[in-house]
Order: sequence, then C-alpha cells, then structure tokens
Amino acid sequence: MVLFPNCKINLGLYILSKRPDGYHNIETVFYPLGWHDAIEVIMQPNGATPVSEVSPIKFTHTGLPVPGRPDENICLKAYHLLKKDFPKLPPVFFHLHKTIPTGAGLGGGSSDGAATLLLLNNKFKLQLSTQKLMEYALELGSDCPFFINNVPVYATGRGEKTEPVSLDLSGYSLLIIYPGIHIQTAWAFSRVVPGENRPALKKRIQQPVETWANTLRNDFELPVFQKYPQIENLKETLYKNGALYASLSGSGSAVYGIFPKNQAPRLKWDNGHVCKIIP
Repeated sequence: MVLFPNCKINLGLYILSKRPDGYHNIETVFYPLGWHDAIEVIMQPNGATPVSEVSPIKFTHTGLPVPGRPDENICLKAYHLLKKDFPKLPPVFFHLHKTIPTGAGLGGGSSDGAATLLLLNNKFKLQLSTQKLMEYALELGSDCPFFINNVPVYATGRGEKTEPVSLDLSGYSLLIIYPGIHIQTAWAFSRVVPGENRPALKKRIQQPVETWANTLRNDFELPVFQKYPQIENLKETLYKNGALYASLSGSGSAVYGIFPKNQAPRLKWDNGHVCKIIP
C-alpha cells in the first residue's frame, strides 16, 4: 500500500506568546500543495532484517537525504505510537522516497508521519476515527494533525487547533525554492520576539492575493533573513520576476512565490537549490 504525502506552505505566520509547556502559540494558515513524497508499507517477509534489534520493522529510503538515524525516522515513530495501543500490529517494511526537502518549513516530515498513521490504519483496519488519528498525529508534531484532513485551515495554539478556511489558489501557479539550507525550528523560535499585537489574519487572507504583500507577514523572516541574507534575496527575486506574493514558509528555509496562472518563471539557481513549480 502506497500514499503520497504532500507539503504545505504558511500564508502568514505570527508568533503570539511563549507557553508554559515550552511551545509557542501561533496564528497561521496552512495550505496544502502538490509536492509529494512517497511511502510504501508492506508486510515484512519472514527472515527480514529489522532496522535495529529493538525495532520490529525495516525502513529504507531513497531520493533526497533524510537526516538522523533510520530508527529515529518519524515513520517509525508513528508505527511505534500505534503499536503501544495495538500490540498485535505486525512487523512491516517501510520505504520512503523523499522529494520534499527537510528543514525547509514545508512540513515534509510531518506529512510523512501523518501519512504513516493513515497507511497503517487503512492497511490493518484499525478503524481509527479522524479525530483519533489527529490525536496520534499531535504526539508526532504540532503540524502533523493538519495533514490528516489535508485541507486549507486557519491554525492557532501550537498549530493543532484548526478550522477550515475558504481559500483556493488553483487559479494561480506557485514556485517554491529550497536553497539547500537546513534551519532548525528551535533556533528560529528562539530568535523571534512573541507579541499578541498581530494583524487579523482570518480577515486578511480573504482579501485578493494581490494585497497580501502589504498585509501578510511571517515573523520568522526577520531572524532568518538576518542570518541568511541569500534567502531574503530569493524572496526579492521572486517579486522581481512577477510574484503577486512571496514569503518564507514556516521557519524556512524554503520561500515561495504566487504567480498568475502559468506564469511562474523557470529560473536558474546555484547547485544545492531545489525548485518546484506547482502549475
């Protein structure tokens, strides 16, 4: 069984306050886009070598590099999370083909984790409700629950409190650029000064895309651009090439531009950059 987990972008992102649990309260809009990884899960053949002595599953990956040890991958964490409540969950073989860069602010890892929960629920008929899947997903990461329903949402809290938002960008084309820089989310949060005095995002996101350049902001841009001016240059390049709106996604380092339909430019970049046009 195979699923194709997709990425997301943030349309506006405000860091409101530091929470007693160490997380931050945020306000953002998550929007899903058609840039996909691929995850396959099959029953593990008898005699297969597990990823480690303590893990009953085997994991391989291809495509872009996946940081960290294989037995710490979020797909395996999702398996073990379900295994605690479903001890009869059998050993499996996972293969992940990675095309969404990690450390890019695109939610690729979170999407892989959520897709793993969906895969296991469907393949082994665990009969988990959407709400229960979202509860499991939250244990994997703050934005993982978004990928269970995978529709545009207005998100608050850690990012787990969501409500649907009427938003359709299918009449536009998008260009996403990942500059080959891995940004640690914890570092980015440590550089932002939280503040409750933020624009009314829910109202502003309903305005025409052409107005967003003057009304939407990502609070991570200031510290990220200060440390990595080349990322700010990418955003400026998108505007110079006709973007109606451009922004850092999440804590970065990917930036995206929204263009009139079929007008996203095919730009040449240095080695290490990964570009994706969403028609």
